[in-house]
Amino acid sequence: MFDLKAIQSALAEFGFDGWLLYDFRGLNILALRVLGIPDANAGSRRFFYYIPATGQPQKLVHKIESTALDHLPGEKTIYLTWQELEQGVQNLLTQGTTIAMEYSPRNGNPYVSRVDAGTVELVRDCGVTVKSSGNLISYFESRLTQEQWQSHLEADRLNRAAFNLAWKMIADHARAGKTLRETEVQQRVMDYYHENSMTTYHPPIVGVGPHAGDPHYEPKVGKNDSEIKLGDFVLLDMWAKMDRPLAVYSDLTKVGFVGTEVPEKYEHIFQIVAAARDASIALVKKAFAARRPIQGGEADDAARKVIANAGYGEYFVHRTGHNIGQETHGNGTHIDNLETHEERLLLPQTCFSIEPGIYLPEFGVRSEINVYIDEKNEVHVTGGLQTEVLPIMSNF
Repeated sequence: MFDLKAIQSALAEFGFDGWLLYDFRGLNILALRVLGIPDANAGSRRFFYYIPATGQPQKLVHKIESTALDHLPGEKTIYLTWQELEQGVQNLLTQGTTIAMEYSPRNGNPYVSRVDAGTVELVRDCGVTVKSSGNLISYFESRLTQEQWQSHLEADRLNRAAFNLAWKMIADHARAGKTLRETEVQQRVMDYYHENSMTTYHPPIVGVGPHAGDPHYEPKVGKNDSEIKLGDFVLLDMWAKMDRPLAVYSDLTKVGFVGTEVPEKYEHIFQIVAAARDASIALVKKAFAARRPIQGGEADDAARKVIANAGYGEYFVHRTGHNIGQETHGNGTHIDNLETHEERLLLPQTCFSIEPGIYLPEFGVRSEINVYIDEKNEVHVTGGLQTEVLPIMSNF
């Protein structure tokens, strides 16, 4: 729900004179969400909506889509020609000099960078300074309501049960000497999601041995689909949410060994990964307990340092985590100082994953949990902290 008072308060907090929200044909999904416009209702003509830090917002809309922003407060200007559009933008920006837009310098954060370079040029030519709205996006697009937080907890409970279902399926087939392939486990998990009114954008990762060493492995029937046997190392990465509007994902990764005693080579790597995971969690908890602002990149550095110090830095080939919301990989602050320089702050009422990994040619280990920071700055960890490689045959 659009909240002008809250937006103007945030503009003051983050040091902006105003926020210029722009869209053309749904290219700026972030602006649509902030303004409460369903994706399906994105228009075919450009609009601008300017929210000053104080005072009333202003709208600039095309003549044939003149009602596009009528649900929002503020005066409306209608343009038809491109000359009227450019003059209209100039007129919007008479208040303030430091303007937030969905822009990222040097495209350092593509999750935020949704406004094209030409539009940024047009706005700059009006005599203002354009800065990234990244923290505003994290604040207004990725904060969860209490209902959404509860939907995450519901998804977490069911997703953790799905892991137990998968582990038991592997154990039962191994014990009975029956053939079981990666895609069969994958399909059983998808059936479980459907049976429990859950949905997901993509089937889970089920990776055996070397396949676990590929962070984005996708088993395919008749192609790369491996059999799961006694003595195999298995990685499961599973994500789903409740099948209802605004629901929030649970996204977890756990590892197991098809046997009763886990070989030391697997446990050694797992303990390094788990220590990296826990170092990142600890830093987040310490920062919020002290009310110290913390960037997403800092939490990435904490995990990466542990793995690098153990001598496996080159095998940690992705960011430590990502924002979680209505999408598995949401648009809020990520735990990343590798793929992007994530300077956005971790904020209360947001959810994200922490999932360091080490990926070797013969196997890979990832340990993924989810973190939610509530409105009182308390840090909640969901998904269950795996403390050792699961000896599947001893537990199921």
